Amino acid sequence: MKKPSFLRAAARYVRDNPQALVKVARDATNLRFGVPIVALRWAAGQIRPSKKAPKDVEVDTSPPALRFGATVDAMGTPVRVSGAVRVDEVTLSNDSIRFGIRVNGLKLTLLGDSDSSLAILIKSGALDLSKPGNLVKVLPKRPAAIVEAIDDRVVVDLMLVPALARNRALRRALSIVTPLLGIRAIETDRDHVYVSLRATPEGIRESLAALGV
Repeated sequence: MKKPSFLRAAARYVRDNPQALVKVARDATNLRFGVPIVALRWAAGQIRPSKKAPKDVEVDTSPPALRFGATVDAMGTPVRVSGAVRVDEVTLSNDSIRFGIRVNGLKLTLLGDSDSSLAILIKSGALDLSKPGNLVKVLPKRPAAIVEAIDDRVVVDLMLVPALARNRALRRALSIVTPLLGIRAIETDRDHVYVSLRATPEGIRESLAALGV
């Protein structure tokens, strides 16, 4: 069966939730923008099947956190991963897109029998999943974007990803937008993920200078 397009799915959501447009307008006046959880579930359902792609992705909320679940192939071991993610810091600048992320309630469940190193660790209970940041910190091939990891917290700077760091259009967009707008918070309620912005009108000169005006 052909998967529905994004526009068709969005139109169906608005039709079934006509009050959503009023809420969007009200939130916009407060520089607050929400993404319905059903939209994230729809997006998760569009992931193309592959060996490395997560499967059976589930998305829900546990305010102010976002709950998730997915089946993944971890070092050749099929496991079910679940937990809750909360963003507690967002810092944007001309050369940084930095997020502080707390991961709680992390669980790894083996799917089937396996004698891999990871499976042995899971079975033995040797992995301290209450402090996933400490596990990330000792990864032999830690992603370059991870700048800090301790206890239940991981700090990521997307501009340390080489492809993004070399993207001139992205850098210019940051130099124009960040003097005027910042992200105050990312949080959830029962049905939405919200991004709350912070306006800094005094940055207008810097923004105009970046535009070449």
